[in-house]
Amino acid sequence: MRNQGTLGAENFLRTFYLTLVFRIPYCVFRNDFATKSKNHYEIREMRKHPPMNSSSPLAIVTGAAHRLGRVFAHTLAKQGYAIFLHYNNAADEAESTAAELRSLGVDVILAEANLADADSTQGLFALVDSSPHPLRVLVNSAATMQRADARELTIADWDATMNLNLRAPFILAQQAQSRMSAAGGGLIVNITDVAAEKAWSGFPTYTVSKAALQSLTKILARSFAPEVRVNAIAPGLVLPADDFPPEEWKRLINRLPLKRPASMDEIASALEFLLKNEYMTGQTITVGGGYSLL
Repeated sequence: MRNQGTLGAENFLRTFYLTLVFRIPYCVFRNDFATKSKNHYEIREMRKHPPMNSSSPLAIVTGAAHRLGRVFAHTLAKQGYAIFLHYNNAADEAESTAAELRSLGVDVILAEANLADADSTQGLFALVDSSPHPLRVLVNSAATMQRADARELTIADWDATMNLNLRAPFILAQQAQSRMSAAGGGLIVNITDVAAEKAWSGFPTYTVSKAALQSLTKILARSFAPEVRVNAIAPGLVLPADDFPPEEWKRLINRLPLKRPASMDEIASALEFLLKNEYMTGQTITVGGGYSLL
């Protein structure tokens, strides 16, 4: 009967042989390929498919595990970008989205970070800089939307929303701009909301943060030009939050001139347009089904 030492040696030699002959990354044979740093971000590099050419451009998408962020990641992957897939708490969804993209032969960097923390946000760029892909696109999609009453809103509630919805996009844009400019240019897209033009009293911090992000888009467009373009996409009613009452959602949809929510593809087409039209900067594309007419 073979002892544990013999079995361990045989496993090592078999792994070494496969790595040498078939060039399967050693990390595929490990269970601990994910590591986390003091700044709470991580990179997971196990690939089931060959990576894209290292000259493929890199696109960062925050909040890319699910919902609209996932759609933006798929849109960019189809345009030939390697994907820097950020997530915070949705680890299972992030792994699933990454697997979908890798099945298409797309190189994916999975990165976990709490963007409400400034150090974690900046720390993501250590991973960006270690990638062989030049950074060309940043999509600021991650956000939080908390219902509240302005009469009872706490400073902590205010800061939690502003740090994620406004400060994080600014930090990411600032860091991305320096890298994009050095590499020949790029595109930053902030995901705002039709709420930016309204007074949603039930979501005060969210509404203010999106209005401010829309204003920040114009400021950064002037500051980062001509190398880096900065635009925004303002979706309307697309997907209800998990805790949103179905009857309220139906009422809102029925108020729209087009009487239906937007499809994911209709939002994604706005990003495709911004990728192709290089004469657009400082603009917000509203995909709202006529919500602005109400």
